[in-house]
Amino acid sequence: MITDPWFYAVAVPSVLLMGLGKSGFLGGFGALATPLMALAVPVPQAAAIMLPLLLVMDATGLQQLWRERDRALIRHLLPAGLAGTVLGTVVFGLLPATTVAGIVGALTLLFLAQRVVFPPRADRPRPPRWVGWLAALASGFTSFVAHAGSPPISAYVLPLRLNPVVFSATMAVFFAAVNLSKWIPYAWLGLIDARNMTTSLVLLPLAPLGVWLGVWALRRIRPTWFYRVAYAGMFFTGVKLLYDGVA
Repeated sequence: MITDPWFYAVAVPSVLLMGLGKSGFLGGFGALATPLMALAVPVPQAAAIMLPLLLVMDATGLQQLWRERDRALIRHLLPAGLAGTVLGTVVFGLLPATTVAGIVGALTLLFLAQRVVFPPRADRPRPPRWVGWLAALASGFTSFVAHAGSPPISAYVLPLRLNPVVFSATMAVFFAAVNLSKWIPYAWLGLIDARNMTTSLVLLPLAPLGVWLGVWALRRIRPTWFYRVAYAGMFFTGVKLLYDGVA
């Protein structure tokens, strides 16, 4: 088990932040959790420690939000998301996680810039389905490498202007399936070991706490403020990931 106090100083807020992101309340901010934990340990180790915690968060989120999911949207996005995890497995040892982080950050900021230049209108058509497939593929890939799958998929789903609870429930189901699919590849890559899993066990009580707090706030926040917070989360995540990639 990791005993370095500095690790826990960054790991505790990382887990809580990821839990709030998992609830949908601070969706964009959840992608910051692994880069934050990576201030104390290498990115692959941070991702491995976070994986069991993600599964607990997923189970908590599903229990709270399962009935509100958008079934048709999940059927459309999930196969591409799972294909993205396969792609992540293949290139995991070839492409540095910081490079992936930089690419995700740049694309996230480009999406937000597009939203500023071309703000959403009621008469604007929905994004094409193939855009959703590519976004889900990228989300599965970046989720596998650094648990940073939220920005790519959010770039497609947020413009759909779903009810906040429906949005969060759909994302909860999508990432629950994606995270579950990572276990065998992570074990094959040697990331599932006693030291990482024992550290995860120490942090485990924090996993559902952030989700519960986030769901409580989610059911009380106005849709306008929900989307403002979501876009703010994407902005800060994009800046942080781009900085990681460049630095």
